[in-house]
Amino acid sequence: MTSSDRKMHLGLFVQAAGHHVAGWRMPGAQAGGENLPLLLEIARLAEDAKFDMLFLADAPFTRADFHPATIVRFEPLTLLTALSMVTTHIGLVGTASTTYTEPFNLARQFGTLDHISGGRSGWNIVTGAQPGAAANFGNTPHPPHDERYAIAIEYVKVAKGLWDSWEDGAIVKDVASGKYIDTTKMHALNHKGEHFSVSGPMNLSRPPQGYPIMVQAGASDAGRAFASSVAEVIYSVQQDLEAAKSFAQDIRRGAEKIGRNPRHVKIMPGVCPIVGTSYKDAKAKLTSLCSMMDPKAALRILSDRLGHDLSSYPLDGPVPDLPPSGIMQAHAVTLKKLARDQTMNLRDLRDYAASAQGHRLLLGSAEDIADGLEEWFAADAADGFNIMPPWFPDAFRDFTEQVVPVLQKRGLFRTEYSGRMLRDHLGLPRPPHPVEAKKAASYPAAS
Repeated sequence: MTSSDRKMHLGLFVQAAGHHVAGWRMPGAQAGGENLPLLLEIARLAEDAKFDMLFLADAPFTRADFHPATIVRFEPLTLLTALSMVTTHIGLVGTASTTYTEPFNLARQFGTLDHISGGRSGWNIVTGAQPGAAANFGNTPHPPHDERYAIAIEYVKVAKGLWDSWEDGAIVKDVASGKYIDTTKMHALNHKGEHFSVSGPMNLSRPPQGYPIMVQAGASDAGRAFASSVAEVIYSVQQDLEAAKSFAQDIRRGAEKIGRNPRHVKIMPGVCPIVGTSYKDAKAKLTSLCSMMDPKAALRILSDRLGHDLSSYPLDGPVPDLPPSGIMQAHAVTLKKLARDQTMNLRDLRDYAASAQGHRLLLGSAEDIADGLEEWFAADAADGFNIMPPWFPDAFRDFTEQVVPVLQKRGLFRTEYSGRMLRDHLGLPRPPHPVEAKKAASYPAAS
């Protein structure tokens, strides 16, 4: 693919109360992680705009002081299955933890979603950043950071093995012979590892995509190594162009080192766009949002991302120099650097985090927003972006109706889908079944 053929990928990060902590209070805003009519409308808007995918975050844990969008919300896989019934092309990516689920159940659920949606599922693989989740699953303590990634590596291996329980074409349904399934194409997993013991086979045929798209967001050393080895899409936290380029290069080198095609790892930083008639108009919208936010809720967001309670520090003082906490490490590193580079005090950083939750904030006209996305895309710092509207549905509609046409006019984004599966949208190959891969490897090379 030449640089002129390269197209930007766009995902929609759905938080139905908006990504700004006060987004749900904007005039005309709708809200609610359990507001199914709104979620259906959002999914249709994203598909009409030809987005690659929509993305649902999740955690098996809540608190009363969480962001309004995350206190209560539907379980992602159930919701995505419902959304698959009113969409035909857009990818459906849901978050699930490798620390607080079992591989067999989760592999079966994601495989089922892939079948029902016609090959549009994606799994955002998380290890679980919130220690409080442990209390919802018994008395076992929350595993340390590196141990969680060790669990995740084995978990993904097991899940892939279960999706490979049946070779492609195993279900024959031959009425004449009475043969429904070719049992010679069945494979028991018989996995016995350090963290899991799973027999298999799974009672589900191989997913249309082979495996659901693997999405990941870790940025620690362990997270980057995991992403380079497993991820097909990386949802990253970046504020600075040069840092984003360095991160992308590091991930691609890591993938290439283990024999993967580095262009089969799509890097999509989060971006919160506020679209106005001008920068001044967009800034006025942001000022209005900030005037409506709950200061304690805003500070709680920043505290969660830095991994420390900041309520005892003066807001007009400097951002405290706090040690790493092992929680949301990418957010902590990015926000601390932003505060240093822009000489922010704690209040400034709080307001920024309340707007984009640590991700990049873009303000301006549709042309300004498109310029900001194109700059990073052209510099190869990103393959696309995960769009985080500050409120729904109007702020997202502003993006789809104003920014997307600018990107399309510049030849940067599709005007129609070229395939039906999420792998088609992302330009990613379908992984062959291991039996087929082994056969292909044994064929003599063409002269």
